Amino acid sequence: MALKIRLARGGSKKRPYYQIVIADARSPRDGRFLEKVGAWNPMLGKDHEKRVELNEERIKHWLAHGAVATDRVLRFLNEAGIAERPARSNPNKAKPGKKAVERVAEKAQKVEDAAAALAAAAEAAAAPAPAAAEE
Repeated sequence: MALKIRLARGGSKKRPYYQIVIADARSPRDGRFLEKVGAWNPMLGKDHEKRVELNEERIKHWLAHGAVATDRVLRFLNEAGIAERPARSNPNKAKPGKKAVERVAEKAQKVEDAAAALAAAAEAAAAPAPAAAEE
């Protein structure tokens, strides 16, 4: 049986509260679990002591028996010093998408066209006017 240490959502609408549980990987998110080993209340401040509660002894027990923590739970375990979360590196994350690049190029083209039109108008105004009416 593949065990996961993961979050099970509780609380009411727009007021989330999560239990940190040991569950079979095939069971639903809020479904059957083997044991509750902690809780996470994201509504509390980040420096509040009751925001993340962990039963370290039971978590260590389950990790020793092959349970794998999800990424969010692994962050909590890393902060508590129970498990090590490797740093992730995604260099493409900060790059703008294709549409954003197109918008920037389109805006730059409009600025160039406006500058060219302004330069042409200034050049035409600065040039001597031809004799229009010599009667």
